[in-house]
Amino acid sequence: MSMAKKQTKDIKKKDKEEHLKILAIGDLHGDTRQAEKLAEKAQKEKVDLVVLSGDITQADQSADYLVGPFAKRKLKVFIIPGNHEILATTDFLANVYKPYVRSIHGEGLKLKHMGIFGAGGANIGLFQMSEHEIYDTLKKGFDKVKDMKKRIMITHVHPSGTLMAKLTDIFPGSTGVRHAIEKFQPDIAICSHVHEAENIEEKIGKTRVFNVGSRGKIIII
Repeated sequence: MSMAKKQTKDIKKKDKEEHLKILAIGDLHGDTRQAEKLAEKAQKEKVDLVVLSGDITQADQSADYLVGPFAKRKLKVFIIPGNHEILATTDFLANVYKPYVRSIHGEGLKLKHMGIFGAGGANIGLFQMSEHEIYDTLKKGFDKVKDMKKRIMITHVHPSGTLMAKLTDIFPGSTGVRHAIEKFQPDIAICSHVHEAENIEEKIGKTRVFNVGSRGKIIII
């Protein structure tokens, strides 16, 4: 192999190692058939991480066949609860499907050169949190990864003062999430919650904010 070809190969290898490929999913609401399709997609796309950003279940019903399809393919999964399940449910799933599934609620986890932190719940629903609690939970996770080169924030509820917040009169945007984005300036923020806002991308400062839904979205950072 020539020196030029070797250098090109090394650069491509380094780029692959540096980038993180995510399949981000929200609001499955108990759709086991869609979970299976998305698990197949994640495997085919060779993603580094699957993010389940809450409302995995419908009113906290069984989630075995919603997370299991990802775990049986040995995919790395980070989950948070939405407003349709409680924290105990996602903690239980993380325990059942370990080591492949981890809860990111109030946690800061490291993957490649990325720091990933999150908070589940919403300002309404089964797992309701105050805006102060949402912010404090995000800060707890952020403090564990603040020295990482790049950071990703995961929530269920969307930030206030955004286009996605204007698309619904039912689900208010979160001032706690908004404050966390402005304060911590993650490179990417992933949320769901507003079905009408699926696949909308906005910016708050330097942060790219993605609203994801049940169709799933590939995000590369």
